[in-house]
Amino acid sequence: MQRTAPRLTRILACAAVPVMLVVAGCSSDSGDSGSGATGSKDKAAASGSATPSPSQTTKAVEPAKFAKLPEACKAIVAKTTSSLVPKAKTKNGTPAVSSDLGSRSGCSWNGLDDKGVKGSQYRWLDVSFYRYESDASLGSGQERARENLAKELAKIEETPGAKKLRTASVTGVGDEAKSVAYELRKTNEDFVYGSIVARTGNVLVLLSYNGAGYAGASTPSEKTVMSGAVKAAKEAVAAVAAANK
Repeated sequence: MQRTAPRLTRILACAAVPVMLVVAGCSSDSGDSGSGATGSKDKAAASGSATPSPSQTTKAVEPAKFAKLPEACKAIVAKTTSSLVPKAKTKNGTPAVSSDLGSRSGCSWNGLDDKGVKGSQYRWLDVSFYRYESDASLGSGQERARENLAKELAKIEETPGAKKLRTASVTGVGDEAKSVAYELRKTNEDFVYGSIVARTGNVLVLLSYNGAGYAGASTPSEKTVMSGAVKAAKEAVAAVAAANK
């Protein structure tokens, strides 16, 4: 009872004072709780106002090399497209649908060269451009394009049903380039594919050229298809630089 009396006296005293004072001074029997809370707030305030360490500062990234993409259907010259796709349905190419032509664009040509009793030759040419901006959290545009080159190459190498697939490095096409040659059976015919994945600065160029012989016509050779793909890819890469002059 002797220990309880002081406590009871204090509770009664607290009940008699205004509510704000009760909250401030009578909420606990511990004399240190108020100073402890204040100390935590002071530490938090000090921490929030402290100067960020070097590791916390935003890392600077290399600026993106190219700010524009070329007009996709004009990136490969007309003489080349007419040579690779002799009877294109749309001579000037069919532009790909894009919601942001500054970041991605494309164009394709396809046609059947009918030679009557000698059979027919089908050809398809497709080019796509992807431009990457530099981003502090994602890396420079060049790094991002390089990373996506590897991803796009892997997609081509995993083409379902592809036969005799071969991947090789290509020189003289942008900063780096890979070619993938393979055969694919579709529409009851054997198609030969030549794909190029190239990077120039922060822009990725994807090009595919393929063909097949119909009605007894011979299948185009891998050498013919791949040489056409490389020629078109070189022009597409050069168009990126020209668009940014």
